Amino acid sequence: MRKIYLLAFILFPFLSRAQNADSTWFINNYTKKEVTIPMRDGVKLFASVYLPKDNAEKHPILMERTPYSCAPYGKEYRAFWVNHLIKYCRKGYIMVIEDVRGRWMSEGVYKDVRPFVFNKKTKKDIDEASDTYDTIDWMVKNLENNNGKVGVFGISYPGFYSTMASLSGHPALKAVSPEAPVTDWFVGDDFHHNGAFFQMDAFAFYKEFGFGMPHPKPTPFPAPTYNPPIHDNYQFYLKEGLPGLTKLAGDSLVFWNQIMNHPNRDTFWMARNARVGIKDVKPAMLVVGGIFDAEDCFGAWNVYKAIDQQSPATNNRLVMGPWYHEQWRNNDGTHLGNVPWGSNTSEYYANNIEIPFFDYYLRGVGSVDSISKATVFFTGEDKWHQLKQWPPADVQPTAIYLKDKGKLSFTVDNTAKPTFDTYISDPAKPVPYTQDVHYNRTRNYMTDDQRFASRRTDVLAFETDTLTSDLTLAGPVVADLMVSLSNTDADFVVKVIDVFPDNGSYNDVDIYAETDPVLKYPMGGYQMLVRAEIMRGRYRNSYSNPEAFVPGKPTQVKYTLPDVAHTFKKGHRLMIQVQSSWFPLVDRNPQQFIDIYHAKEDDFIKETINVYHDLSKIILPVVK
Repeated sequence: MRKIYLLAFILFPFLSRAQNADSTWFINNYTKKEVTIPMRDGVKLFASVYLPKDNAEKHPILMERTPYSCAPYGKEYRAFWVNHLIKYCRKGYIMVIEDVRGRWMSEGVYKDVRPFVFNKKTKKDIDEASDTYDTIDWMVKNLENNNGKVGVFGISYPGFYSTMASLSGHPALKAVSPEAPVTDWFVGDDFHHNGAFFQMDAFAFYKEFGFGMPHPKPTPFPAPTYNPPIHDNYQFYLKEGLPGLTKLAGDSLVFWNQIMNHPNRDTFWMARNARVGIKDVKPAMLVVGGIFDAEDCFGAWNVYKAIDQQSPATNNRLVMGPWYHEQWRNNDGTHLGNVPWGSNTSEYYANNIEIPFFDYYLRGVGSVDSISKATVFFTGEDKWHQLKQWPPADVQPTAIYLKDKGKLSFTVDNTAKPTFDTYISDPAKPVPYTQDVHYNRTRNYMTDDQRFASRRTDVLAFETDTLTSDLTLAGPVVADLMVSLSNTDADFVVKVIDVFPDNGSYNDVDIYAETDPVLKYPMGGYQMLVRAEIMRGRYRNSYSNPEAFVPGKPTQVKYTLPDVAHTFKKGHRLMIQVQSSWFPLVDRNPQQFIDIYHAKEDDFIKETINVYHDLSKIILPVVK
């Protein structure tokens, strides 16, 4: 899951020793203070504050609240100079990083995605919004030489805390940027997608990286971690199964065990949907995400939409780039895996969107007129689009139908007798999510070549003829399948794929050609994953009230994939793949209507699955 963040705070003390012009300047021009900030219920939160030595003017405050540590603790400086954050420092921002309640050096009891409290009546009614309010109130009253204006930003879990910050109601909070924000851990982020459990991210996050271990008192030291004995993740997760992972997690990992005992979207999960409190949002909002974010792609799209729908008066903007998780804070946004973007998209974002946004609202300089309502990078054509709304006004939902002999067509035949394709889904040999052997989950699988899957008998592949003109998609994709099963449950994975010409490449660019010919990947015929999503079949009608399938009965399975922004170029083909496992990314479905989280190995059985032609379609957001 958030492995980059977890490794980053461990490395910060060492990164801070790497000397360059920016690091030397920062250390010479900033003073570090470590403070404890009292909350309304008496709990004290720990924060590292970096104050400019220049007192010629008042300075804005830019804060991140994090469960990943505000390390380094003590005299070491945080390495703001490794990315574009140094530009805020050069402009004189006060930089604050706070350990959230119950984490690291902060007091209190930690709760994962702590539910928002709507009606706070006493000092004991706390949530992350109230903790943000109390922190901001203390900062503007106690940090010397501040200008009384505060901004909050953060990526991933800190993105969730940014969303909660926007609900704090403090008048000094002027601008907030939730970036890849954790939003709904049952429907679309991190741990579940449409009810299917993303076991690899969850187990690695909690066990291998020590998140969620007991925190009896404040500490600057990381929790103990677990090193799996098998570093082939496909083999490890197949061997252990969920019961084995639960045994390894033990009783100390409270949230893991809560997941195992809340298989459906009950009140436990609904209270942890960050969208429920997004109303009457006062600060300006800049919601940021990666189109190819393997962890929190759902959160960015849907926090933005929730603000627009539930708080229409809010000054709300969206930025979506062609990024993996937190790549926009990486100096290199030129490519993802084998696929290049033709420019440094991260640099463009920092210089033209994020920094001008905070400069305007916190320093009162510059303008935000050039930052459109939605700034979205369209892959395929590799261009930024400045849009007045998302999805764009000229999008028309258009059905493309699954046909016999592996064909896709925009026309449907309603007169012929229904036919279908059949595959056998075997939980003992699930479809891998990538062709390579890995220890940790990769971030590149979101654009990986899917030819390995096309060659399997338990994956159905349908494709168009060669496109005679460009086809641009902008918005959510809807999978609408008609299926029948030999058993009572199944998962369905639908992939939207861009098939390159057999003798071509991605926009005639090969990122390895000049740097290392040995690594040159054959891009002719490349099947680029544009979007994929899974649906646990039992939740096809309700996440809260699962339903078994009736064996042999044709049944509709309809669900929405996260938004896409992609142009299929003339000469390419559009492919749809359908399969019933995505391993070890997602846990295996025993393909029976039983308690999946506590299923035994002999509960997992083969299943014959039929996918009906013409009755099955994919609804594409086509730009007309």
